[in-house]
Amino acid sequence: MKPFTYERAASPAEAASAAARQPDARFIAGGTNLLDLMKLQIETPAHLIDVNGLGLDKVEPTQDGGLRVGALVRNTDLAADARVRRDYAVLSRALLSGASGQLRNRATTAGNLLQRTRCPYFYDTNMACNKRRPGSGCSALGGYSRQLAVVGGSDACIATHPSDMAVAMRVLDATVETVKPQGATRTIPIADFHRLPGDTPEIETVLERGELITAVTLPKPAGGTHHYRKVRDRASYAFALVSVAAIVQPDGSGRVALGGVAPKPWRSEDAEAEMSRGAKPVMAKLLAGAKPTEENKFKVPLAERALAAVLAEPRG
Repeated sequence: MKPFTYERAASPAEAASAAARQPDARFIAGGTNLLDLMKLQIETPAHLIDVNGLGLDKVEPTQDGGLRVGALVRNTDLAADARVRRDYAVLSRALLSGASGQLRNRATTAGNLLQRTRCPYFYDTNMACNKRRPGSGCSALGGYSRQLAVVGGSDACIATHPSDMAVAMRVLDATVETVKPQGATRTIPIADFHRLPGDTPEIETVLERGELITAVTLPKPAGGTHHYRKVRDRASYAFALVSVAAIVQPDGSGRVALGGVAPKPWRSEDAEAEMSRGAKPVMAKLLAGAKPTEENKFKVPLAERALAAVLAEPRG
């Protein structure tokens, strides 16, 4: 790990301003991803800004009947919140399927959204990776790609986004609240928050330099039966090969988002018009344009079967 300087911010605006002043600064909260990347020298920030003391650790009701989740709410606390378990069960189930209990005790809401890919070539500094070193190439193209993207990738990158929580947030139509270095705030729909790789896979979100996530807001409950089905190589502490977050209404209509298949949580509202007809027509639209490799083409039928299993479960 390379040397770095450190400070504790006193307010969200101060934290954002400090990050903007330092060209190579990072925010740190739980550190469950960043510290690993620093040890491997994949991330080498010159300055760390500790945001743990900013009071962004509460889950509060909103005026329209939703919930505002502070950026520093720990994954364990969010999954256990009675309101989340009752009204946003897909989120609670997604959180509990991720990582380990110890990591969930430290990992934060904002940090979970900002997780970096677990592509093996991103983590191997001896290999070319456009996400780690722009312009160096993508070793995953033509390499080992079993766990990587089948849709949404590009000729520059086929890495997947690793978060379970983000997939549930996408199906819930969450919004991300931020503060900029000048103190201005903005609200970003979760659908627009993560970027596809295109020619710049190193730019993973729409956040500007120094911009700090302060909260994630969930709209009023959608009702229906909530599901999170995660298919992985082992029963725990593994990232998804395919995951399905779904909210199914009594009449068979609903919403669905996929994890493990794309560089961002993958959802198509057009595909959801087919929900009452079954998994096959939904996936025909949701994965339209998929370009799997020989090693990960199994993900296309696997996603369909995972959604079929969800739709076969009893509805409330």
